[in-house]
Amino acid sequence: MRVLPSFLWLSAAALCSFDYPGREVTPQRPRALVYAWQPQTQQALGARFPAPAGCRRVPVAAGSWGEWLRWLPLKPAGTKARLYNGQLKDRQDVVAAVVDIDVPPQDLQQCADAVIRLRAEYVFSHDPNKLHFHLTTGYDFWFSDFVAGRTFRVANEEVLPATRPAEAPTHAALARYLVPTFGYAGTLSLSRELRTVPLAQVQPGDVLIHGGAPGHAVLVVEVAENMVSHQQYVLLAQSYMPAQSIHLLRNVDAPALGAWFAVPGPNEAEFDTPEWTFARQELKRFE
Repeated sequence: MRVLPSFLWLSAAALCSFDYPGREVTPQRPRALVYAWQPQTQQALGARFPAPAGCRRVPVAAGSWGEWLRWLPLKPAGTKARLYNGQLKDRQDVVAAVVDIDVPPQDLQQCADAVIRLRAEYVFSHDPNKLHFHLTTGYDFWFSDFVAGRTFRVANEEVLPATRPAEAPTHAALARYLVPTFGYAGTLSLSRELRTVPLAQVQPGDVLIHGGAPGHAVLVVEVAENMVSHQQYVLLAQSYMPAQSIHLLRNVDAPALGAWFAVPGPNEAEFDTPEWTFARQELKRFE
């Protein structure tokens, strides 16, 4: 991981250090948002992490993926990230906040799976019939098929149709659907499912993703822009290996920015995050 010289991160912080009369006012959480896993806290990302001084959050449409991510519920400040087995994540220094969402007891909800989990929860809250993901083999696995009794089995690395008991499309059914999805989808399949977008056009809900083995995925949960320089800043969320709490990343290379990361300029080939370095071409978007 590339470490920025101190004068660079101090300069980056200064880009958002001006206090303008039109400085952003902390927005209010829309009442219509649904987080169906029933988080235990009312604290939210949008209130915990205001835009840096001199910056404003980019607009997001009502009901959009970006708006839903803006108000993700967070566990109390200072909560430590834990692995699926209850042990503490080794690198607590990279954790800025922990999302108030469960970690299943299996070692499954890793990096791409965290993106899949949050996207699945968002789509489920709007229209469960539109919820589907492609497996690494290319098989298109629909939640509506799953609850109707149509699923898959794997034999000799081949995905074959299978049956299961039909059930109502409840949130508990969603949790059951995600277990095989996590098991047979990953960074490779998710990277194929998303479309590439220029880094300069980053939006909340985009994904920095390197498909492969190993691979990694980090979700852009917020974007802010400096009103004068037009420098963009992002908040990033991830899980990692082994499966662990979904958490917002702390900018350990530029501590003055807290959890915000400056979007690399056009002459920079890479986007450094605390546990992975992405090529600038590896930003992708859900359709």
